Amino acid sequence: MKLYFEAEKFLKPNQKANGSLQSRIFNDKKLTNSPKHIFALVYSTIKYKEYIDAIIKKSKIKQELQAKKVKASDELLALLIHDLLFSSKGRIQSGKHPIKDALLLNKTRLQAEFTKLKLKYKVKSADQLPTKDTDDDETPVRWFRINTIKIDPERFYTKHPFFKQLQPVSPLEEIKEPGVIYSDDYIPNLFGVHPREKITSTEAYKLGEIIIQDRASCFPSHILNSDPNNTHVQVIDACAAPGNKTTHAAAHLPNSDSVVYAFERDPKRVQILKTMCEKATGKNKKKLIQITHADFTTTKPEDFPDVTGLVVDPSCSGSGIFGRALEDSYNEQETETVNTERLAKLSGFQFAIMKHALLFPLATKVVYSTCSVHIQENERVVIDLLLDPEVKKRGWKLAPREVVIPTWERRGFEDEFVTLTRDPEECKRLAGGCVRANPKEDGGIGFFAACFVRGGEMANGSEQTANSKTEESENGDDGEWEGFED
Repeated sequence: MKLYFEAEKFLKPNQKANGSLQSRIFNDKKLTNSPKHIFALVYSTIKYKEYIDAIIKKSKIKQELQAKKVKASDELLALLIHDLLFSSKGRIQSGKHPIKDALLLNKTRLQAEFTKLKLKYKVKSADQLPTKDTDDDETPVRWFRINTIKIDPERFYTKHPFFKQLQPVSPLEEIKEPGVIYSDDYIPNLFGVHPREKITSTEAYKLGEIIIQDRASCFPSHILNSDPNNTHVQVIDACAAPGNKTTHAAAHLPNSDSVVYAFERDPKRVQILKTMCEKATGKNKKKLIQITHADFTTTKPEDFPDVTGLVVDPSCSGSGIFGRALEDSYNEQETETVNTERLAKLSGFQFAIMKHALLFPLATKVVYSTCSVHIQENERVVIDLLLDPEVKKRGWKLAPREVVIPTWERRGFEDEFVTLTRDPEECKRLAGGCVRANPKEDGGIGFFAACFVRGGEMANGSEQTANSKTEESENGDDGEWEGFED
C-alpha cells in the first residue's frame, strides 16, 4: 500500500506546489517507489477522475467504509479504485491492508457501477472512454528511434517486419490512426507513429533496438554531432538521467575508442540511467557509456582533456511537458501563473552548470537544452552566458543556423537578443543558433536548445588566442565561423 500512500499527496490540490506533476514526482527524493510508476498511476487517475468520482458516489463506497470505521482520503480511494477497475491489471497492488481489504469486500458493487458506466458510453474497456482534455495532454505522435548502437538501420526492417508493414505517410499531420509511420525530416533514424500503436509490445522494443524518445529530445545530441566539420570522439552528458539523450549521443560516436561520460547526481536516477544504458548498449559495448554518480559542477575540466563536445540538459520547470496542462485542469484552484522567484533560481542553476561546461579545455561545441517554454530558462540564460566575461574570453559564440538543424523553422525569440545588439540582422543571426519546439503543435513536447561553438584555434585554451579572437569579433571579423560552415 505504500505505493498509494506515496502517490496520494500528488493528487491533493496544492497552491504552493512548484513545477509540473512530472517534475515534482521525479524530484521528490523521499519516495521509495519508482517515480516513473507513481507518475503513471497519478496521471492515469487524473485522466479518469470524473468516472472514478461517479463510481464512488453511486456505489456509496465512502459511507460503507465509514460505517466500518475505515479511514481513507478521497485521493487514496481514487487511486485504489483506479487500479481495481481502470488499470490493465485490474487489481490493487501491494500486500494486505485494512483499507484494501475493506475495498475488496465491495468489489462486486464497484464493478457493477463500472459496467453500467461502460454500457452508458457504449465502450468495452476503460481506455475507450472519452476523457476530458486528454487530447491536450497526451502526445499527438509516439516517437521512436532505431538504436544504431545495436542494429544497422538497413537490417532493421528485415529483422522486424512489424514496422515494415506500417504504411509510410508524410507530412506528420497524416498520422491520424494506427497503421502508419512517418520518417522524420530532421533527425535520422527517427520515426513517428500513432500513440495507440503498440510498439512497446514489439521484439524491437524489448531488445532495446528501438528507443522511445520525443523528437525534440533528440535535438541536443543531433545538433552536437550533425556537423561533419566538428566531429567528436569523447563527449559528456552533464545531466544524464534517464538516459535517452545519453544513448543518442553514444549512437553518433565513430569508433571503439569513443566514450560518453554520463553524470547524474541523484542516486535513484543513477539506477534508472544504468538500466537504460545497459539496455541500449548491450554486453559488447559496456565501455561506450561511463556513468558517474556525481554533480557535474564538481568535476575538474582538466581531468577530461580529450572531451570536445558536451550536452547540458539541466533541471528546469518542465513547462513544455503535457502533464502540466492535465494537472492544472484537475486542480482548478491553481492558475497558470509563472513563479518568477522559482524561475530565477532555476535559471541561476542553469547558468552555473552551462558556464562550467564551457570551461572544458578542448571543448568546441556545447549544446544547452530544456523542456521549458519560458524565456527565463532559455534565451535569457543564453544571453547571460554570452555576456559573461570569462565565456567571452574563451571565444564562445552561438553557432550559425547552418549547423543547428537549419531547416527547422521555429528558432529562438529574436527580440530577446536586443540586449546584445540593436542590429535586427544580428538578432536574427543569434536567434538562429537556437531552436524551439511548441508543445503538441510541433508534434511533441515543448523544448529549447542552443548551440555554443568556438573555432579549432580556441581549443588549446590559450588566453592570448581568446583575447585576440574577442578583439576580432568586436571589430566585425566575419572569419569567426570558419570551420563551422557547411
